[in-house]
Amino acid sequence: MSLRDDLAEVLSRDPRYPIQAYAFVLEALESTKIDKKKAQARVRPRGKATKKTPAASRHVTGRELCDGARRLALDHYGLMAISVLALWGIRSTSDIGEIVYNLIASGDLEKTPADSREDFDNVFAFEEALRRDYVMALDEVA
Repeated sequence: MSLRDDLAEVLSRDPRYPIQAYAFVLEALESTKIDKKKAQARVRPRGKATKKTPAASRHVTGRELCDGARRLALDHYGLMAISVLALWGIRSTSDIGEIVYNLIASGDLEKTPADSREDFDNVFAFEEALRRDYVMALDEVA
């Protein structure tokens, strides 16, 4: 089954965001989970989890997902990240939250009791976060 088929109901309920926006947020979620797992593995000693060192959590907070989406957008689209995301209706971290909560409402994602839609509001300013500190590698310029 395709992503379009899986998300048909979500897309019909909220036409603000095209399928590409949902695909991007889902890819950002997976990428963020992988990055988080790697970071936890670096700080946790090898062996079984204990009360002091719990097993790596698969949960991603709103802030973590927004930061992961920023990294993914810069990696994939570079200086065009703002334009590409805007084409898909993603103009702020709040839009990422809208997409996530559409997926939660459809049963495609789950949330914890500590999660809220507001976790995605004003995490960072897109204009600054997607351009600031962007450095192109020399092989990208040539």
